[in-house]
Amino acid sequence: MRKIPPELVQRYEAAGWWTPQGVGQLLAAGLDAAPDSPFRVHSEVRPYDGTFRDVERVARRLAAGLRARGVGPGDRIAFQLPNWMEAAAVFWASAFLGAVVVPVVHFYGRKELGYILRAVEPKVFVTAERFGRMEHQPDLYAGVPVVGVVGRDFDALLADEPLSGTAPVDPAREVLIAFTSGTTRDPKGVLHSHRTLAFETRQLAERYPPEWGRLLTAAPVGHFIGMVNAFLVPVLAGNPVNLLDVWDPAKALELMLSDGLVTGGGTAYFVTSLLDHPAFTPDHLRYMRYAGLGGGTIPSVVVDRLADLGIKAFRSYGSTEHPSVTASPHTAAEHLRTRTDGKALPGVEIRLAEDGEILSRGPDLCLGYTDAALTEQAFDGDGWYRTGDIGVLDEDGYLTITGRKADFIIRGGENISAPEVEEALLAMDGVAEAAVVAVPDARLGERAAAVVRVRAGSRMPTLDIMRAHLERTGLARQKWPEQLHEVEDFPRTASGKIQKHLVRRDVAARA
Repeated sequence: MRKIPPELVQRYEAAGWWTPQGVGQLLAAGLDAAPDSPFRVHSEVRPYDGTFRDVERVARRLAAGLRARGVGPGDRIAFQLPNWMEAAAVFWASAFLGAVVVPVVHFYGRKELGYILRAVEPKVFVTAERFGRMEHQPDLYAGVPVVGVVGRDFDALLADEPLSGTAPVDPAREVLIAFTSGTTRDPKGVLHSHRTLAFETRQLAERYPPEWGRLLTAAPVGHFIGMVNAFLVPVLAGNPVNLLDVWDPAKALELMLSDGLVTGGGTAYFVTSLLDHPAFTPDHLRYMRYAGLGGGTIPSVVVDRLADLGIKAFRSYGSTEHPSVTASPHTAAEHLRTRTDGKALPGVEIRLAEDGEILSRGPDLCLGYTDAALTEQAFDGDGWYRTGDIGVLDEDGYLTITGRKADFIIRGGENISAPEVEEALLAMDGVAEAAVVAVPDARLGERAAAVVRVRAGSRMPTLDIMRAHLERTGLARQKWPEQLHEVEDFPRTASGKIQKHLVRRDVAARA
C-alpha cells in the first residue's frame, strides 16, 4: 500500500472525512434505521422482492456459515454475480465479518477471472451456475477453499442462525479490492480502505438531488461504482434498492411508468438508449429530470439533446482509484454542467503537471494496487495520484478533460486495455503488428478499433475471423475491437515506436 502523509491523515480526520467507523458498522446502522425499505431485483432469470431486513438476514446467515468454515477478518471473499440479491448478501456478509470483498464484473471471461483469482487468492468465491455467457467453471477456482454457486449449492453455505453484531476492524485497513482494466495487460487490483469507501459512500449520497426519485441500478455490481450505488448509498439514505440484472431499455422505460423508477445516468449510453428506444414517449420525461454523466467521454451532441428535452445533465470525473475527483452541481450554469467536468469535490485537491496530466488526492483516494510496482508508478510521496488523464483548469477551478496519456479506451464506462487486446491480436496467424485505439461513438462515448499490419504473403483477417480468435483467447467480448483496418505500415517515431495519436486520427478520418 502507498504511504499516506501524516498531515493528510490528520486533516481528513479533523474534518470528519475519515472516521473510526468500519463499513460493516456503516451498513448495520443504515439497515437498522430502515429495515422495511424494499429490495427488489427486476430479472427474467432470478427476480426477488423483499426488504432490507430480509436480505440482511440472508447476509448474516451467510456470514455465520462462512465464519464456521474459518473465514474471518482480513480474509478475501470474491464474487462474480449479476445484479442479484445474492450479490448484496455476499457483500454485506463480508462487511459484517470484517473481510475484504473482491467484486468481479459478471462479463469477465476466463482470462480475466483466472488472473484475478490468482492475484488475490480468496478464501471464498461465489458465482452463478449460468448467466448469459458466464457459467460455472470449477477448474478455475479448484484451489479456493470455499465455493458457492447460486442456483446450485449457495444455500448450503447459510447457517441456521444469523451472525450477530459486526467484527471490529482497523478503518485504515483494506475492505475492498476492485479490479479495473487500463494501461496494463491484466486487470489492476485497486485497494480501498474502510475510510476511503465510507467517505465515498457519504459523498455520493449527498450529491443526489433530493427530488431525483427512486433509482434503478443497472450498472454491474461487479464494478466499483455500481456496487456502491446498489448496496451502500441506498442503505445510508434509507432508500429502496431496485436492481436490473440486464440493461434492457424497454424494461427500464416500463419500470418508469409502472413503479416510478428513474435511472441515475452514468455513461451516455444509459441515457441515449432510452431516448432512442421505440417505447420512449414524452410521458417518460417526468422521470428523466436529471442525468448525472461520467465514466468516459461525454459527446456534446448528447448533452445538447438532453437540454433540448428539458433534462438537466451534469458531469463528473473520477476512476476506480479516485472515485470522485470533480463534479458539477446540478444547480450550476448549463455551460459549466455540460461543457466541463466540474470542480474539485470536498476534501479533494487537483493540480496539473507540466505536461497537463491531472494529479489528484483526497479522502476517497485508494490505498494503491495489489501490484506494488504499479503503486510505485502511480503515487508520489506527498499523496498525489497520477491519473494518466490530461486536462485544463479555468480561472474558477472547473476542470475539463482534454486527452489521455494512458493507453486505454473507455467504452460505455468499461475500461479496455489497448496493450491487452494488441497482445491477443498478435497471436493471430499472419498478424505482424497491431495497434488498438479509441474512436468516437455517439452512444458509448468511445469504442475500440484495431489496425493491423500483416506479414508478407499473409491475408488480412476479416472481422469475423478476428472475433473467433478473441473468443478462443477468453477475452471478454466488451473488449473486442468493433472496427478492423489494415495498413502497410504505421506512422512511427524516430525510434520506431508507433505514433498512436496519428493512428487514431487516421482511423477517425476513415470513419
